Amino acid sequence: MRRAPALLTAAALLVLTAACGSGTGKSPGPAGSSALAAAAQDVVSTVPKSDKAAALLPEETRKAGRLKLGGSSGTPPSAFYPDPAVKKAAGIDVDFTDAVAKVLGLTIEREEAAFETILPALDSGKYDLGTGNFGVTTARLKTIDFVTYINDGQGFAVKKDNTAQQPVKEIAQLCGLTIGTGVGTTFETTLNSKKNVCTDAGKKAYEVRAYSDTGATLTSLQQGKVDLVMSTINGLRYQESQPASGTRFLSEFRRLDVGFAFKKGSPLTPAFQAAVNQLIQDGTYRKILEKWGTTGSALTKSEISPPELP
Repeated sequence: MRRAPALLTAAALLVLTAACGSGTGKSPGPAGSSALAAAAQDVVSTVPKSDKAAALLPEETRKAGRLKLGGSSGTPPSAFYPDPAVKKAAGIDVDFTDAVAKVLGLTIEREEAAFETILPALDSGKYDLGTGNFGVTTARLKTIDFVTYINDGQGFAVKKDNTAQQPVKEIAQLCGLTIGTGVGTTFETTLNSKKNVCTDAGKKAYEVRAYSDTGATLTSLQQGKVDLVMSTINGLRYQESQPASGTRFLSEFRRLDVGFAFKKGSPLTPAFQAAVNQLIQDGTYRKILEKWGTTGSALTKSEISPPELP
């Protein structure tokens, strides 16, 4: 997901306020008429503290009672601002953060940050943890530890009236096209690392246009500046369910586990893993996914820094 500007772009605002439906039938849409209605639902305030999970925290963290989180926001369902004037974030990332904080008896102070700055800031100590729909990749695991809480990944979308484009299962299908995506994301990395596939086959290379926020990426698709958009599976499916977006979810490309991000070797990971597993066991986990229409992203258990999915 991408960082949200101070005021939502017109495209992003349309996606938020349009009536909600079920994009693919694989998961229900967020409850109510829109993401705004879903954001108003409280499914975490009654989550009880787990002394067993909290005991796994470092002593200094238990005494301080708080952690600092760097989080990026964009459009539903990951993290977004229902009311930009209030600047209170909502979404899957936010609900899981709040629920884990309840289990561990902590206050987690969220600071809005640009997506591409969060992981480096963990290493510098600016943040204790980060969220931003961060996929677990081999490259990231060299410097970052993850505690997984959902399974999302990479997908493609096109304009709704584009019925000619076939589902993308191989990069070679993109030759000669222009793809819009987010700066600093796994999508940009994947696309840039495989451009040679087209030229090696004697075909025209595809063009990658990276944008700093999801609203700009959507606008580029609506205006025909790009042929496809590559982004999160959940985000694109939600976007398709909003009539004002004018998009069609084309296909999943690959799945990735998504997790809370920590500096490599952080002593916080065992407690966070225990907290997520507690939420799975007590049913809160399912309630969060149902709230945001993402039950297809459920995990059976949380893991610490699992290998990148094949």
